[in-house]
Amino acid sequence: MSNHLNPEFRHDFVMLFDVENGNPNGDPDGGNLPRTDPETMHGLVTDVCLKRKIRNFIDIFYGEEETTKIYVQDRGIALNDMNARAYKALDIKSTGTKQKREEVNKTREWMCKNFFDIRMFGAVMSTGINCGQVRGPLQLTFSKSIDPIMPMDVTITRLAITDPKDAEVNVGDDGKGNTGKTSTMGRKALVPYGLYMGYGFFSPHLAAQTGVTEKDLELFWQALQKMWDFDRSASRGLMALRGLHIFSHENKLGNAPAHVLFDLIKPELNSSVNVSRKFTDYTVIIQGDNLPTGVTLTSLVK
Repeated sequence: MSNHLNPEFRHDFVMLFDVENGNPNGDPDGGNLPRTDPETMHGLVTDVCLKRKIRNFIDIFYGEEETTKIYVQDRGIALNDMNARAYKALDIKSTGTKQKREEVNKTREWMCKNFFDIRMFGAVMSTGINCGQVRGPLQLTFSKSIDPIMPMDVTITRLAITDPKDAEVNVGDDGKGNTGKTSTMGRKALVPYGLYMGYGFFSPHLAAQTGVTEKDLELFWQALQKMWDFDRSASRGLMALRGLHIFSHENKLGNAPAHVLFDLIKPELNSSVNVSRKFTDYTVIIQGDNLPTGVTLTSLVK
């Protein structure tokens, strides 16, 4: 078994991904402009955004299998309806807040066994139909751009109208008419280019509690690599994974602090470039020769 597939090992990992002429993660409180740190103007992508892509990939390709279903859907499926599956499968009557602890434990175990994202990310399932709470072994940070980004809000034209009344010709008292609309104006937010770095952590202790398997880790690494090609939209532009570097610890408690390992991956803007517009404007330095004892580095994407 490869070290990065071993659920009994602790794993810390670095992701590098970029966006070209797109919006990687819009901020609804900011007119859907790309998220930024207001003090430094570095771009931000939330962990929730990345988890959604992972969930969608797993659901598309493995969602029909019994043990790799997705709990948090994006199609308006109520979570309590998902919780009810456990009670039905185990033939237990739901009594809400008065549920017996042993029954909650049984349903929580059933949910972990059947839903990939609960096993990996955890879930709060104590609302209404109570299946307890699960703390997931795999956590992601916000991703941040290597350099400041320049969010743009461009005007676009749509050669169509929404309301038929907009097409009507209006005639005033002077007998002159105003032709109806033939198009409407809109806005589109984008980043010309940004290279982002994010971090993740896998705890073998929590993985043992939720029942994570070697297959689960294999599917997770696969999702991180391939989810970008199944999440295309005009608003996101061109997004791609540019690096996935996994530090695996032989000791479950870890053989080195995560931040020390993360510092071994250093993307740097080339000295001849003033403003980045493509990935080759950067050089990614990987100091794999300086690994602490007991830590191995697996680079699935270099």
